[in-house]
Amino acid sequence: RMSTCLPKLTTVLLSHRLGALFILTISFVFFASVMFYWRTGEDAEGQLYSSPAEIRCAHSVPSPPHPTAGGPPPSPGDVFFVETSERTNPSYLFMCSVESAARTHPETRVVVLMKGLASGNASLPNNWAFSLLSCFPNVEVRPLDLTELFSGTPLAKWYLQAQQRWEPYFLPVLSDACRITIMWKFGGIYLDTDFIVLKNLKNLTNALGMQSQDVLNGAFLSFEPKHEFMQLCMQDFVDNYNGWIWAHQGPELLTRVFKRWCSTSKIQNPMSCKGMNVLSTEAFYPIRWEDWKKLFEAISSSELHRLLKNTYAVHVWNKLSHGTKLDITSQAFLAQLYSQFCPATYTKMNKD
Repeated sequence: RMSTCLPKLTTVLLSHRLGALFILTISFVFFASVMFYWRTGEDAEGQLYSSPAEIRCAHSVPSPPHPTAGGPPPSPGDVFFVETSERTNPSYLFMCSVESAARTHPETRVVVLMKGLASGNASLPNNWAFSLLSCFPNVEVRPLDLTELFSGTPLAKWYLQAQQRWEPYFLPVLSDACRITIMWKFGGIYLDTDFIVLKNLKNLTNALGMQSQDVLNGAFLSFEPKHEFMQLCMQDFVDNYNGWIWAHQGPELLTRVFKRWCSTSKIQNPMSCKGMNVLSTEAFYPIRWEDWKKLFEAISSSELHRLLKNTYAVHVWNKLSHGTKLDITSQAFLAQLYSQFCPATYTKMNKD
């Protein structure tokens, strides 16, 4: 009996062992699969803002001479754009401004400073705008640290106090403060985000544009670092501060400081004085703010070329024009500028 029972017992135990091994194998595969998908999901979540939606990079520009991510502080000669609000979804015009500057300055770093970006975080929001900007290796997007920017300047105390009160024009005033501080600290070129750049601006130094008769505008600035004129502008900003009057800290500030700089009561169009250059209205403001609707009117290509013959960049007066509908496929003044000077943005606008 023992001789017949032993083989049967062995067979039963072996079959149970194989079953147990099978169950263990299935359990292991299931557990491994769960871990794999869990880790994959975790990695995807961690990269949500570092891998923007892809946009085809056509007509990209050459690599810049400076490193980008994690590179050194801005150096003289950079082109700067500033967003002082919390917005991180740039408009088409914003994108056209940066793209046109990147194309006309392929060997220059174009630095976009945005207050809405978290400091110390290299990732960018997952939207088409930042994906498009990644096509241009000379464009660098950075968080705007206002406390750090104003440190060591007359505006540091002003900014600390300004955060404790309400003013009707605070964002434009903050932008006015940023541009003169950037020009004094780093030098280079500053542009508002409603400019479309037509030509390279690197040959313009210690210069700004004339907006209208006897009024200067800081939407374009080009200065060497630590220039005395910018130092005087920062001091005047504090000494004569009034945030309740539109343009008092912007065009009016630049105009009154320049008049003191040149000891004159009237600014000529154009004008040079003590190493400073005031460029004519057609250089940056060929369309006056009173005539901003002309930007949306049809114009022939030959007339557009004639009008912009002596123009470096066109100011679009976004404060006035931002709500106006533009037929991007038309012969409108602005539509032609988009198609010629920011074709990637223009293509995206057509698709949308």
